[in-house]
Amino acid sequence: MKGRLYALFLGLGLSIALVAPAQRTEAALGESADTVELDRKALAAVRGATKAHKSYTVREFNSASTAVREYISPSGVVFGIAWKGLIHPDLTQLLGSYAGEYREALRQTPRQQGRRHLQVKTNRIVVEKWGHMRNLQGRAYAPDLVPSGVSVNDIR
Repeated sequence: MKGRLYALFLGLGLSIALVAPAQRTEAALGESADTVELDRKALAAVRGATKAHKSYTVREFNSASTAVREYISPSGVVFGIAWKGLIHPDLTQLLGSYAGEYREALRQTPRQQGRRHLQVKTNRIVVEKWGHMRNLQGRAYAPDLVPSGVSVNDIR
């Protein structure tokens, strides 16, 4: 009986240890700047330039198909993301806690044939995609997180 109880607690402990780090991989928009590294790894990208501006910092990373820039406020929170490349990146990782809200709004957004620009807008997030084959671009931002003095047009 004592051995079975020990095995049960050991199995439970190992399960928690394996699941806890996996939960930390969701992040990015609205999260701390520490999550940029998780996004880079999720996209199998290499670190690019970091550029400091007056009211924000931009960290860039590049995969074989896409360059992604994450915009970080002085308080260390990611307030915007932009990308350019051969494909649109999987936004699940980049949008973090906003991903579900984005998917639901996307499902309700009417499709317009022939349009090369898509905007999905909710109360908390704006996602825009545009471009043409082999030159796809986009950006996502949380309007409430954009620092004062920064224009959403800076997110590009």
